[in-house]
Amino acid sequence: MEGKEEDVKLGANKFSERQPIGTAAQTGDDRDYKEPPPAPLYEPGELISWSFYRAGIAEFMATFLFLYITILTVMGYEKVDNKCKTVGTQGIAWAFGGMIFALVYCTAGISGGHINPAVTFGLFLARKLSMTRALFYMVMQCLGAICGAGVVKGFVNKDNFAMWKGGANVVSHGYTKGDGLGAEIVGTFLLVYTVFSATDAKRNARDSHVPILAPLPIGFAVFLVHLATIPITGTGINPARSFGAAVIYNKQHAWDDHHWVFWVGPFIGAALAAIYHQIVIRAIPFKTGP
Repeated sequence: MEGKEEDVKLGANKFSERQPIGTAAQTGDDRDYKEPPPAPLYEPGELISWSFYRAGIAEFMATFLFLYITILTVMGYEKVDNKCKTVGTQGIAWAFGGMIFALVYCTAGISGGHINPAVTFGLFLARKLSMTRALFYMVMQCLGAICGAGVVKGFVNKDNFAMWKGGANVVSHGYTKGDGLGAEIVGTFLLVYTVFSATDAKRNARDSHVPILAPLPIGFAVFLVHLATIPITGTGINPARSFGAAVIYNKQHAWDDHHWVFWVGPFIGAALAAIYHQIVIRAIPFKTGP
């Protein structure tokens, strides 16, 4: 019993109650974790590295599978009284959140498991990857999304595909473009903030279980955002997902009905999340050096 009490005291006093604040918190030598150095803005050596292209292929395949499963789930939705015959809004939200959980888990060790240009943009602003890699990821994500939505169109019922506009995101009737933009900003902020928090180097050091569980809160954040905003915008929070579905649906309505909202909103939300986490929460400067 005495040994257990000593263990409890040791655990309680392992970290000092008086912690430095601001940028001083990131520069002390007594940290029990190592902050990764900021990525260079441009890294030409990446262009001749197989790992660079392998990561891009992983992003392509992950976004392809993401669009395939999620858009196919949307096509299976039916407005019927018997709820057992359709997945419903909750089922669609689970499809999006569940696929993100699975795909982030599968690709995190290869590409970081972004599967979303907004996530890539936020991590780029935080200097987690170079501009070269960020642009390459975004292109591959968009191509994967187009291919995933295209496969769905190839064999799904044409009436259902037309009824649900190919799963393309539009601002719903009764909402303004300002409503849609706000929903996309807040939803993406929640997602990208969760990504930053779940993959934080400081948390990795102190909670060894976090790297394994990181995809879970990210997928759950996607699920919750979809529950809240499907009635407003169909939930974008991922420009590649919105772009891929709009390209395959290929109707003027998908482009005219405020398609820009599904790019501007997520990018603003991602930028705000990067600023909030890096500067306010972690007090890490975006630029280092003299």
